[in-house]
Amino acid sequence: MCCVPVCIDVPVCLDVLCVCVLMCLCVLMCLCVLMCCVPVCIDVPVCIDVPVCIDVPESFSRWKNCCIRGVLSMAMISGFFMMIYLGPIMLIVVVMTIQIKCFQEIIDIGYRVYHSYELPWFRTLSWYFLVCVNYFFYGETLAEYFGALVQREEPLQFLVRYHRFISFAVYLAGFCMFVLSLVKKHYRLQFYMFAWTHVTLLIVVTQSHLVIQNLFEGMIWFLVPVSIVICNDIMAYLFGFFFGRTPLIKLSPKKTWEGFIGGFFGTLVFGFILAYLLAQFQYFVCPVEYNSETNRFTAECEPSDIFVMHEYTLPFTVQITLSLSPVRTFSVVTSLSLSLSCQDLLCCNFSLSLSCQDFADTIPGHGGIMDRFDCQYLMATFTHVYIASFIRGPNPSKVLQQLLVLQPEQQLSIFNAMRDRLRDRGILPPAATEAM
Repeated sequence: MCCVPVCIDVPVCLDVLCVCVLMCLCVLMCLCVLMCCVPVCIDVPVCIDVPVCIDVPESFSRWKNCCIRGVLSMAMISGFFMMIYLGPIMLIVVVMTIQIKCFQEIIDIGYRVYHSYELPWFRTLSWYFLVCVNYFFYGETLAEYFGALVQREEPLQFLVRYHRFISFAVYLAGFCMFVLSLVKKHYRLQFYMFAWTHVTLLIVVTQSHLVIQNLFEGMIWFLVPVSIVICNDIMAYLFGFFFGRTPLIKLSPKKTWEGFIGGFFGTLVFGFILAYLLAQFQYFVCPVEYNSETNRFTAECEPSDIFVMHEYTLPFTVQITLSLSPVRTFSVVTSLSLSLSCQDLLCCNFSLSLSCQDFADTIPGHGGIMDRFDCQYLMATFTHVYIASFIRGPNPSKVLQQLLVLQPEQQLSIFNAMRDRLRDRGILPPAATEAM
């Protein structure tokens, strides 16, 4: 993996697009700073000679928090665009970094709650299991998407062939260490924390692996869900900040119905437009594949029918016809599922139930990394299920990679079977059959 270049061929028009987007973000950042940092004027009578203590209004702290949150949001979005420009390998590194940080924040909450009990090896075993699960998932990714590279490297062939056995053996070693660490007076609590670690692995690591799988299906399946979640957070915050009056739920008083409804419609429009724009570029719609000859990632293909406009007639109406592409339908469904999902509220209430306002204070004005990426994991799972159910078909390149792993006798047997099958269907001319 280390010898694989980070770059990917990017069309010139995307360079111009990225520059324009970054310039717009810089302008928005400046406007946000000017708007949010306006001083709050308080009228004080001139005739007062004695010192007066003036309480800072609550609105000032709200605007200050808005300023901090807005500037950091623009900075994070700019960094996100830069990672997209650098290519798939950099995005995989970013996903893994975010995954590790989210895992650390959740484990630290459990450690703070039960710190006084001095449980042996709790944090050590938690990180050990994180390494085990990542080894398993990234090994699966290596075998699935880098088959040509594996064929060239002898050590990789051994690791891929016995990958699942090695993964199970490593996990079993961790399980034995957990059993050896049990203390008689803390049995129940230690099993609680063992379950805490595994549920965290299920929520964070498993779903972050789906993010990477979506990325290899095509950049659009990575960018649309991620951007929709970001848009929903921003629109819900802005509508709640300016128009919020009615609390959504009692456990989270800062969330309002106005913010929820504004985020819903804003995300719906944004997702529809974004899917249409990205579908115009081959770089975004084609599956990301590793080219063993050039040692580079490529995204070249004939765009699938799912990116082409189709006409649909609505049932139970007087011949009302809509022109939609399946990928734009996906953006609408994703926006609906995100707005109606409760994972953000669940994670928020989870942290509040443990007397924590946020998972951490990593990002000023935002909270922890998990506070910002909780819905990203749910959308990754939804996107993966959507692709597997409605989009994905047989992939010739993956089939070819699997054939190359087989023994020569097995390859020859498959070749003969395919030749006979094509001849029987009349696809292969008899002359070609005799030449073989």
